[in-house]
This record gives sequence, C-alpha cells and structure tokens, in this order.
Amino acid sequence: MTTVHIAFESPDQPEVIALIAQLDAYQDTLYPPESRHSLDLRTLVQPHVIFAVVRSADGRAVGCGAVVLGDGDGELKRMYVTPECRGRGAAKQLLERLESAAQARGCRWLRLETGPYQPEALGLYARCGYTRCARFGSYADDPLSVFMHKALAAAPAA
Repeated sequence: MTTVHIAFESPDQPEVIALIAQLDAYQDTLYPPESRHSLDLRTLVQPHVIFAVVRSADGRAVGCGAVVLGDGDGELKRMYVTPECRGRGAAKQLLERLESAAQARGCRWLRLETGPYQPEALGLYARCGYTRCARFGSYADDPLSVFMHKALAAAPAA
C-alpha cells in the first residue's frame, strides 16, 4: 500500500488542472468524444461537488476524484490515479474517502459511468461493492458505457 495523503481541495490549482488534463488525454486514447462524459472545471468547483486530491509523500498531485451530489444520491466522476501510482491502493483509499464524505452529506447511493476498456477501474469498483445497473440520469444507451451503483450505509444520527 502506497503512503498517500488525500484531502478535499479545490480542483482549480495548476497541478490539479494538469492532472485532469492527463486523465482527458488517457481517455482520448480509449473512447470517442461522444462516449466521454467528463465534467469541466467550472462544474467541479460548485458547492454540490466534493473533490479530493491524492498527493504522494513528496506532495505531488497523483490522483483525484469527485462526487456530484444530488437529492440523496451522488455520481462518482473524474476518478484518476497516475500510472506510476496504480496498483498500490491509492485509488481504493480515494474511493473510500469520497464515499465517506458523500455519506456524511446525506448521500445514500453512489452511481458511476465508466467504460469497458478500463478493466482495472471496473475491478476496483466491483471489489469495493459496486454492481452493474441500468443507465441513469441523462445518459444515453451506449455500448461504451458501463453503469454501476452502490448503496451507502445510512449516516449515523447526529
């Protein structure tokens, strides 16, 4: 397991913007534009979005992820860990941190859309309790979309 620090930060930082650009470039190699459903920076800084950054021991941004909160549910977006940090537990730690934060803000379900050409991501989500489901929200039927969801435990009463 890699030693990383995960914190809720603004995505509007040059290093994080560069990380998101890496994610976009990676996805450009896998999927056509019409099958990519990413959020822009303007959306990521909204108050209904939880955004976390993974930093290496030396403080470099090496991962990120977001949850867009809705009415009792949320959608996982922009999950990314740099290639050199994959397979070491950072993505699982990030996912758990985002789930906890979403749950603390009243989220009962987390949903996500990803692609079939990302077997590592699909495996991570399955190991963390996500199961495949029907499309949701405004997503269209697309053979390059995989939809998953997970029920979060009820948040403890305050």
